[in-house]
Order: sequence, then C-alpha cells, then structure tokens
Amino acid sequence: MGAGGEQVLIVIDPAARRVDGESVRIARDVLCAGAGAGQVKVRVLEGPQAMPGALARRGSHRVVIVGDDRALVRAVRALHRSGELAAAPLAMVPVGAAPALALVRGLGLPTDAVAASRAVLGGADRPLDLLADDAGDVVVGPLGIPAPRTWWQRGLTRRGQRLRVETDGRVLTDGVRPVSAVSVRAADGLAEVVVRGVAEVSVRAASVTVTGPGPGGQGFRYRADARDCGPTRARTWTVLAGGLHLRMPSA
Repeated sequence: MGAGGEQVLIVIDPAARRVDGESVRIARDVLCAGAGAGQVKVRVLEGPQAMPGALARRGSHRVVIVGDDRALVRAVRALHRSGELAAAPLAMVPVGAAPALALVRGLGLPTDAVAASRAVLGGADRPLDLLADDAGDVVVGPLGIPAPRTWWQRGLTRRGQRLRVETDGRVLTDGVRPVSAVSVRAADGLAEVVVRGVAEVSVRAASVTVTGPGPGGQGFRYRADARDCGPTRARTWTVLAGGLHLRMPSA
C-alpha cells in the first residue's frame, strides 16, 4: 500500500478504544509506519453516528476501519446508502471482544492487530457478495429467521412460524405449514437459502422473498450482521455480486 503511494484514512470506532486501546495503538503505529509519512490521516469517531460523515470526507483515501463487526457493517451500509460502495474498497483491522468479531473471522480476516495491519499493507482486494434488501439496507454476512431469543425467552418453547418463502419466483414453502428456521447467505454470485420445517429444503437463487404474519401477527424478526431486525411482514433480499471490495491477506 505504502509503496504504491496509496493514501490511508484510519477510522477508529470508539468501542475499539474502550475494549482494547493497546490493539488500537498497535494498529495505528503499524499502518502509519508501513504507509509512509504524510500518507495517513486518522479519524477517531465520537460515536457510531459519526461514521457516515467520516466516510463522506475521505476524499481519495483508502478507508481502514479499526473496530468490530458492527463498525464494519456501519461503514458498508453508509457507503451503500450513498451509492459509493462499489467505488470505495475498504480495509479493516478487527479490534473487539471475540464474540463481536464473528463476522470478520468468517470473512477470513486475521483478528490479531499486527497481522491484520500487515494484511492491510500487503494484501489484495477481494470482491465479496452482499445481500441488498428492498428497504435500502445491505447485509454483509448470513442472516437467519427467526432472530435468536433474548435471555428472558430462552426457557420458552419456540413454535414454528407460518412463513411463505419464494426464491426467484419459486415457492419453497406456502405459509400454511410452520417453518422452524430460514437462513440466507450470499456466496459465488447467488444466495444460499435453507428452509427448515417438516423437511429441509436448500436452494441457490438470485433473490429470496419471505412473507408472513409472524408471532402475534406483527411480522417476523431476523438476525443479520450482529443485530436484530424487524418486525416486518415482508422482505426481499437480492444478491449484490461483488458489492464489497475488502482488503484481505495475500494467499
């Protein structure tokens, strides 16, 4: 990165500094040393809401997110909503507690600050497929229906939901028989959709639509990228092939 003259904007999520300030310092030092004097700018966010503004002022700088899964997802969503995601490759140094780094581990990023910083400097951009929904949002990792139960629900028996699931216009389940779970993830240009009920159905498709009243008729909830979403009575996800370019370690 430094040898190629690429300018770098390090965006530090405030949660990373609270959880592991030493790793944040290490990442900053390694990146500044590797990229070269005058090539690096650092922006310490005051809060999660400051992410869109920091990205809007990035200019021609390569953005390096220092933070956890939520920080990466906030950056991706902000760029998606501004229509700049395809033209703004990202890099990341994961910093956070282990449970908060499940998404980036799944993507193949190292979670050690030194190794991750070196991957930023010497790695290569890799296109990653995303799921774009009909509400203008985007999902980086897999999503699941229903959302996991909160602590006060864990002793309750979970019943199936009456959900209608369609993939590319093909009906997988008609909403009459209960469905215990639906999972969706983007991979190799298509969505891998798994519906679990009386039997398990697995297909690959360009888009998937889920509709249903959900518990109490208020709609269903789903879990995506470390957050619970919904309730909604209908949602369509479409694969955004190569929608994100993320700096990854060289093979």
